[in-house]
Amino acid sequence: MQILIQNAQLINEGAIQQTDVLIENGIFKTITSNINTSTLDKDCTIVDGTGKYLIPGLIDDQVHFREPGLTHKANIETESKAAIAGGITSFIEMPNTVPQATTIELLEDKFTTASKTSYANYSFMFGGTNDNLEEVLKVDKNTVAGLKLFLGSSTGNMLVDNPDTLRNIFKSTDLVISVHCEDEATIRKNTAEHIKEYGEDIPIHLHPIIRSEEACYLSSSKAIELAKETGARLHVFHLSTAKELELFDNSIPLKDKKITAEVCIHHLWFSDKDYHTKGTHIKWNPAVKTANDRDQLLAGLLADKIDVIATDHAPHTLEEKDNIYTKAPSGGPLVQHALVALLEMYHQGKISLEKIVEKACHNPAILFQVEKRGYIKEGYFADAVLVDLNNPWTVEKDNILYKCNWSPFEGTTFQSKISHTFLNGNIAYENGTVNEDSRFGKRLTFDR
Repeated sequence: MQILIQNAQLINEGAIQQTDVLIENGIFKTITSNINTSTLDKDCTIVDGTGKYLIPGLIDDQVHFREPGLTHKANIETESKAAIAGGITSFIEMPNTVPQATTIELLEDKFTTASKTSYANYSFMFGGTNDNLEEVLKVDKNTVAGLKLFLGSSTGNMLVDNPDTLRNIFKSTDLVISVHCEDEATIRKNTAEHIKEYGEDIPIHLHPIIRSEEACYLSSSKAIELAKETGARLHVFHLSTAKELELFDNSIPLKDKKITAEVCIHHLWFSDKDYHTKGTHIKWNPAVKTANDRDQLLAGLLADKIDVIATDHAPHTLEEKDNIYTKAPSGGPLVQHALVALLEMYHQGKISLEKIVEKACHNPAILFQVEKRGYIKEGYFADAVLVDLNNPWTVEKDNILYKCNWSPFEGTTFQSKISHTFLNGNIAYENGTVNEDSRFGKRLTFDR
């Protein structure tokens, strides 16, 4: 099977160049200008990329697709379909499902489900708890993305708060340890104080005061201190404060870093001023904080203190989200709109196209040592996205693919539109339609 993408502006490894890309049997076969079509198979599919930009498929290192056990919110099939429509060709899903993926058997059950239903490439993180170190040590680092630890409580309540357990995990595994960092004692204290003043219906704009800068910094700094002490490979998820940037280094290449960081789309887009209009629909853990935090996070990303952009896609139903503060869960759906939001930031002059590709495509592949993905290179798996930077459209209910059928971007007009998503050498999405005839996703492998 052959696909020829002609005359696209290829964004890859810090450069933009017009080229043709030939895909054959699931891989990038030839990348060069003016490929002679007379040499191709007669049934080769030709895609005109004139005026469009071709980038590697995005690798999202943090999603919550809610399967098993929470499938009234989402499932692997629905959310991976939305991801493909959004240009995300590979995802790494979190363990806080029901049951939680905290044994090898339960983890492999998720892989089995994905092998039958996922539209995108997939891997899953194993969940660490206060009492499953023995299971952690069974995880095969070449077939599983890594280990996830919740150092602050969130959906699923997988809080790991035993200091001895944490130290044992950090010193015993060579897996990438990804952490959710918020100090639980600080959050509980702040919550109790606000309930005393407001009752259960706390104003939503106080969310970043309850889940505060102090809570984030205290937890992140402790995790980093422990990683330095034990030599663990630590990845800090979803930074939300400017203060935390001082904990991270930009003086060495990503491949040599032992301690890395991620920022999510919502922390780059929203600020505490948006609570007035968006309410609990932008309630996340960690919380969206000030405009200064948002702007400094972007600056930290551009300065390479932050290594990866992700979504933390975490859908809940509108019925759940529309509860009062103490009852409304944290999280929101993002995979379908992450890339176009980043491209909007490009249009606003905030970030270059090359930097978007570096942080959302190349760097997740480097950080997790994903095998032959994250780049458009000859011999690599053919995951790519073709985008039109000048094709405005508006997010509305009838074009949302998430099972929960809402988005924090509803009503937003984006200047850029995805025309094609290529997955393992197949056209998985084309001009508004996901190819539902086949599931082209494969289990990610890791070169470790």
